[in-house]
Amino acid sequence: MKRVLRCPTCKKPVEPRARNPAFPFCSPRCREVDLGRWLGEEYRVPDRPAEGEEQPPGSEDGSGPDA
Repeated sequence: MKRVLRCPTCKKPVEPRARNPAFPFCSPRCREVDLGRWLGEEYRVPDRPAEGEEQPPGSEDGSGPDA
């Protein structure tokens, strides 16, 4: 069974990398929309607080207020 990859922007099927220069997107337009979202800070990568800053409650390392 062949797995169909979907464009992360519009969810349309994506052609294989060999036939699609915009891979993993379905088109150059969807690739640019995704870049615009990153540049507009719609996507964010979580970061650990700097040394000396408080951890949010329920943090994974156990140093939060509930530890």
